[in-house]
Formats: sequence, structure tokens, C-alpha cells
Amino acid sequence: MPVFWKKALHMSELWDTEVHQEPTKTKSFEVLEWLNRTTLDIIGKAGLGTDIDSLDDPETPLRQAYRACFDFGLQARIINGLAAFTQLVRLVPAKTNKDIAFAKNTILSRATDIIKQKQVEAQENKKTSKPKDIIGLIVRDNMTASKEDALTIDAMRDQVMTFLGAGHDTTATSAAWTLMLLAKHPEIQTKLRNEIRESLPFLFDDSKRYDSAMFEKADVDLLPYLEDVCKESLRYIPSIPMTVRRSREDDQMGGYFVPAGTTVYLMANAINRLESYWGPTANTFDPDRWHNLPPTYTTNAFMTFLQGPRGCIGRKFAEVEMKALLCALLSKFTFEMDKTFKEDPEDLKMWRLVLRPRDGINLQVSPIKA
Repeated sequence: MPVFWKKALHMSELWDTEVHQEPTKTKSFEVLEWLNRTTLDIIGKAGLGTDIDSLDDPETPLRQAYRACFDFGLQARIINGLAAFTQLVRLVPAKTNKDIAFAKNTILSRATDIIKQKQVEAQENKKTSKPKDIIGLIVRDNMTASKEDALTIDAMRDQVMTFLGAGHDTTATSAAWTLMLLAKHPEIQTKLRNEIRESLPFLFDDSKRYDSAMFEKADVDLLPYLEDVCKESLRYIPSIPMTVRRSREDDQMGGYFVPAGTTVYLMANAINRLESYWGPTANTFDPDRWHNLPPTYTTNAFMTFLQGPRGCIGRKFAEVEMKALLCALLSKFTFEMDKTFKEDPEDLKMWRLVLRPRDGINLQVSPIKA
């Protein structure tokens, strides 16, 4: 939690500096890019015990690598679409393929460096301090694991790459969609800000806002309306709209025989809005629904993180991180849609690992009035 708060508050501080350079004290921000940098820094510190610092250095190679992965240009869409059917298309000497190769090599190199650093730290501190980051714990435990249980360097590197990718972009995208929805629904934004003010008043006091003793005691899980807003945003626009599984055994599903080896597509963006589960307001953004769920609702109607034993292992990490980001921003700024952009980001959803708006999410940001 201290890492979440420090990075979230640092982002809001950088925004505040930029806003106050404007004569109108209002500035348009492309919030998704900023949130991606923040969550990359968070997973770097909390998950890997390393400072990536993309907030202060947006051109850091690791951030550039992930930016290259989300090119929505025409060439990128064609080549990446074809790559789903044949990897031979990766042999074409196109800019998209060069960008993907650069991104892959950059991320692989950084992941390898992190593992090597952690192995050195583990050797030096094996009888003293216990690491506080996830990958540090993995490396330390790997030193005493049996030969059968020990992870190879490649396996640990793959874990780092998973943490870096899945651990930052999904949360950033979900938080950006949430800010957009709050900008579209100012009454919900105001109600949520009032709850934050009542529960976490130190965030509204500049003399206490950056006091670690204050935010280390703050518990974002004690804000019920914040919980409802986040759950509703995650239902309404899941950052991972589809997951693929393959059945291991013959089964019956909805009256149909499904043989073993069948590829099954789990469409979270469809399930999350089925009227048969959610009722006639399934396509409406309404945080209050969580206190009046229809009798047709079941746990499996909410598939943003999947469910059951194969559900997202990082769910709680992402949920709390997202709440901290929203508290840090809503306690400092108000958000409105930037009307100079004529197209609605909701109409420009594009799937590339996560469900992102083609042109980002541009919002008018203004400091709140005391």
C-alpha cells in the first residue's frame, strides 16, 4: 500500500504542476498514458523491487517497449491480426514487426537484469533481511528449493515478464475507463469524492497529503461507494474482454455436447452485460446496482477476473491499486470530457492484449475548489 500511495500521489503532484502552468488552471490530459506509467512504476517497485521511474522519465526504454506493443495504426492492425493465424507474417520486414522485436528484446533484457540483481541480493542477505517484493521472495525461496521444485532462470524471467505486463496495463486501462465514466456522470463523481473526503480527509489537506504516516494507515477497502464504482466500471468495460480455454474432458454445456480438446472462448464483455443476469439495465453504468442485484445474478455473471480456482491471482492487488489511484486523483481534481475530441472513446474500443480506446482517453482536469 505505501508503494501504491507514493506513486499515485506523485502522479497527482506532477499533474498539479502542469495544471498550474495553464492560465485557466485547466488542462487536457491523456490519462491512459499517465496511468500506464504510474502502474508500471508500481509493479516495478512492489512486484520486482526495482525503480523503473517512468513517471519522471516517460522515455525510459521499458515504457517505450510497452508503448510499441499498443500501436493501433493500420499496418499494426493488419500484421498483428494475421499473426493470430500464422507467425510467418512476423518475417515480413515491416515497421510493426521491428517495433515488436524491439519491445520483446527490451523487456527480456530488463527481466533478465532484474533476476540477476535479485540473485546477488539473495546471496548477500540470505541470513539477514527478508525481501519485500514478490520476485525477491521467489528468488530467495528458489535457493533452498529441491532440484525438482527449483525454477530455472528462464522460468523466473518469464514470471517477471508476466508481472510487468499483466501487472500494470490492465489496472491502468481500468482506472482510465473509470475516470472517463466519472467524467460522463458528474453526479457519481461528486458522490464518490464526498465519500473520499469524509473517509480520508488528509488527502484534501496539502500539509498532510504526502505524510507517509497518514496514508500508510489509510484503508481504501473501507469506502463502500468506491467499491461499488470500481466493481461497476470493471463490469461495464472489462480490460480483458476475452479469455481462451481448452476443455480437458468431455462435457455438457447448455444442452450441447462439448468434446475434450474444444477451444472455449469466455467473453467477459458479453457475459458482464447479459440481461438474463443483470436485468434490463445491463448496459447502463450504475454503481448503485450492487446494492440491489436482481435475483438472476450469480457470481459467474461477473467475469472480469474470471472465477473459481483459475481466477486472476492478481485480483486483489489490482483492485486496491485502482482504488488508491482514484482516491489520489479525485481528492485533487475534477474531471470532464474533453469536447475538442469529437469521438467518444467508448466508440473506439480496440483489443490489443487489453481493451483500450484507439486514441486514448482525453479529459479536462481542474483542481478542486477548497
